[in-house]
Amino acid sequence: MDQFIAVLSTFSIIIFMVASMSLSQTPFEQDTIQTSQGPLAITLIGHGTLMFTFNKMVIQVDPVGRYADYSTLPKADMILVTHHHGDHLDAAAIAQITQTGTEIILTKSCAQQLEKGTVLKNGEVKKIKGLTIEAVPAYNLVHKRDNGEPFHPRGEGNGYVITFSDKKVYIAGDTENVPEMLKLTGIDIAFLPMNLPYTMTPEMVANAVKAFKPGILYPYHYG
Repeated sequence: MDQFIAVLSTFSIIIFMVASMSLSQTPFEQDTIQTSQGPLAITLIGHGTLMFTFNKMVIQVDPVGRYADYSTLPKADMILVTHHHGDHLDAAAIAQITQTGTEIILTKSCAQQLEKGTVLKNGEVKKIKGLTIEAVPAYNLVHKRDNGEPFHPRGEGNGYVITFSDKKVYIAGDTENVPEMLKLTGIDIAFLPMNLPYTMTPEMVANAVKAFKPGILYPYHYG
């Protein structure tokens, strides 16, 4: 734990402890980051659910109805889904924020459930609606179920690096500090999950931050 505190103290760190907020209870926390092409608004809705607003474009990440009333939120220009578990993939929430032209970026298993969307494989990079999206592998190396299977097997889940002008945002999804994460470069903002036993320990987060040195770290996926 001392290593965790020592490493993270060298970076700008913002921690949101918001496991179960709803719009009716309190407004969502929002930060604004300046880019070379205007402000990037970052909203942490809860757990692994995020929203970004950039140049009048709304990007929803892992929209799930238990964390927000999506009938009150903006329609999405783009939706990113990291994997098929129920706290990340919610077909009803996606339907509520989908409009004509909405791009849905997801994994193969998510596309099979939704029967729509653009699949990004691990390591694949695409430019969509003017934003460069990279799919980063997200999986467990250490934490496993009683039968020995990882909670998140390799090849099933994505993290995403989204480039907003001159700022690169990494949303890790459900993962540990896997080699592909540690090799990332130029990350300005990182969302790393801390929800045991399914994702990262504090020591894993410290190791990852030391390796790829994000400018701002948001530990997320609590609760």
